[in-house]
Amino acid sequence: MEFVDSRKLQLQQQQQHFHVLAVDDSVIDRKLLERLLRGSSCKVTCVDSGDKALKYLGLIDDLANTIESSSSPPPQPLQEEGTKVNLIMTDYCMPGMSGYDLLKRVKESSWKDVPVVVMSSENIPSRISMCLEEGAEEFLLKPLKLSDLKKLQPYFLKSFDNSYEQESVNSSIASENDHIVNNNNNMNNNNINSISKRKAMSPEPPERSRPKMKGLEVA
Repeated sequence: MEFVDSRKLQLQQQQQHFHVLAVDDSVIDRKLLERLLRGSSCKVTCVDSGDKALKYLGLIDDLANTIESSSSPPPQPLQEEGTKVNLIMTDYCMPGMSGYDLLKRVKESSWKDVPVVVMSSENIPSRISMCLEEGAEEFLLKPLKLSDLKKLQPYFLKSFDNSYEQESVNSSIASENDHIVNNNNNMNNNNINSISKRKAMSPEPPERSRPKMKGLEVA
């Protein structure tokens, strides 16, 4: 019971560091998704196009010809923020780059291991199959509900398990280094003790007897 409660607490703490990149051209859907994810203690970055998502991920440098002016400034590239993205959620139907095109670009890049969830208000089986075959982890129907986030729990757990595994590896390495250091210290101490014992056991050379001089008589 204590293990379960401890793991649940650790999962909640992990979700606070779980970063979702949400991509949707609809302000209403974007706000709803942001509220749902923040309600689950996730960190959320929202963008309104696939191009801005690629810009944020650092996959394209210049969007001058593809991004229209908007009231909010475009997000800074990920490299500048030093933040890791754990999950990408994108709408399927967007002007310009669709969610399917964004999925393909992500899976062909260095971000290919990041899970991608595609969302759509249209339940089209062929579209769903196409996205899943391209590498999408989930296909969710809009509008999203709180129950839909339960489908994302495996990614929270996976992120937690990877973090826990990395901590275990780091702890094991640190423990092994400490063991090596302790062994070296013990070897040095043993060598010092051995030298001291040899000195104690070796007999000291006897003092040389001074020659006795006979007294000289004075005439």
